[in-house]
Amino acid sequence: MDYNEQELERRKSLNEIIDIGLNPYPSESFEINISSKNIKENYLTKKNDKKFKNVVLAGRLMSRRIMGSASFAEIMDSSGKIQLYIRRDDICEGDDKSLYNDIFKKKLDLGDIIGISGFVFETKLGEITIHVKSLKLLSKSLKPIPVVKEATDDKGNKAVYDAFTDKETKYRKRYLDLIINKSSRKTFIKRSKIINSIRSFFNENDYLEVETPILQPIYGGASARPFKTYHNTLDMPLYLRIANELYLKRLIIGGFKGVYEFGKDFRNEGMSRFHNPEFTQCELYVAYKDYIWMMKFLEDLFVKVCLDLNGNTKIKCGENEINFKKPWKKYTMYEVIKKFIGVDVTNMGKKELSKLCKDLKIKTDKSMGRGRLIDEIFGEKCEKNLIQPTFITDYPIEMSPLAKKHRTKEGVVERFELICNGKELCNAFSELNDPIDQKERFNQQIELGKQGDDEAMILDDDYIEALEYGLPPTAGIGIGIDRLTMILTNSESIQDVIFFPQMKPKKK
Repeated sequence: MDYNEQELERRKSLNEIIDIGLNPYPSESFEINISSKNIKENYLTKKNDKKFKNVVLAGRLMSRRIMGSASFAEIMDSSGKIQLYIRRDDICEGDDKSLYNDIFKKKLDLGDIIGISGFVFETKLGEITIHVKSLKLLSKSLKPIPVVKEATDDKGNKAVYDAFTDKETKYRKRYLDLIINKSSRKTFIKRSKIINSIRSFFNENDYLEVETPILQPIYGGASARPFKTYHNTLDMPLYLRIANELYLKRLIIGGFKGVYEFGKDFRNEGMSRFHNPEFTQCELYVAYKDYIWMMKFLEDLFVKVCLDLNGNTKIKCGENEINFKKPWKKYTMYEVIKKFIGVDVTNMGKKELSKLCKDLKIKTDKSMGRGRLIDEIFGEKCEKNLIQPTFITDYPIEMSPLAKKHRTKEGVVERFELICNGKELCNAFSELNDPIDQKERFNQQIELGKQGDDEAMILDDDYIEALEYGLPPTAGIGIGIDRLTMILTNSESIQDVIFFPQMKPKKK
């Protein structure tokens, strides 16, 4: 392997450290008793607290300013950065000054991970600093980390430059992105808070968190193209799940009042700033409820998440300010299409819809049934206009083979999607619990598949059998965690909120 000049120097330093008799990768634990954030937030008001007299923390060496027998440095732990003051005679016992003169000054590099102990003080310039009394190398860095550079223009605007302003590099080397970019770390901390907020709301309602199979003999629960694999021992094909739905509803049949799962789903489809082939979805199913109840429940849930995350319901998202304050707007599918294109598609058949799509310059193919055509019209001409949280309800029956027929309206089902910032965030039904109707719907999907629709559902006889034992009236919802995080963190792309998004192999 070819190394650049810096990498060669670091390997030279590594060997010299080993020759001295120091282990650059020690095994024993380094017991930390405080974080940099804790020190910075509390020291000025609690200077006399004993915990500041003997602090122990570890982190990555991010900067160093050597001034003879004393130096200033900066380390970064998981909570942030803090300044260090290091005196040679403090960290070196007796006459042996090699730890400072040889190791710290010459053989440590930016990016090395060190552990320190000492006491906290405030410099004359008001900088909270740790006066280091002991120092230990915990891990030698053999590659240099990118150096962040700041520039200020004539108007006083600051711009930050580093190797990770390039999006592709950020996604391929997320570990470096997290080291360099504070904003990236904040995004993923917020993502965790969003998930925890949702989880706590479900738990407060006494719903059970469960796990269902990722490898499935029959893929179902959504209209999507699956990833296929093969199990050698069982001698059978298996599919990565496209949705959790059918297994979760089996658990409702089993007697649970409410079940939910945060799970990875996989769809062998196109990629964009809103789509990744592997994504996180939270699905919830509650017995004896319907989609009207679920709308109110979702409003309450999202208000809670916003308050937990930001303290209010207003979110800045690109050029838009989105307010999750309830109640949200509501349109039926047919109403919203009429609103934005001025055409009533309620009673249109496939032929008329195909012509309408052509007139609207919407691409279609012969495999698309009536439902897919309506969905294309909505997606191309309506969805992008829905910025504030909006419920779209009462979808054509052809689009929703797992949803219950509407109780009063012909030809539509009890379904809603939540659209926000021009994209779907959630999909919910009054779940179809009639096994005879469900089998007929599956058979209709099979016919669509024969016509060339590669996203059509397939027949799941085991699920039909489960329904025959009785699924209580049930409301179900799937929440796209990645898209929700995009909105709540003001991120441009789904790749910004997934630690390791799927990428094409780099060309050699």
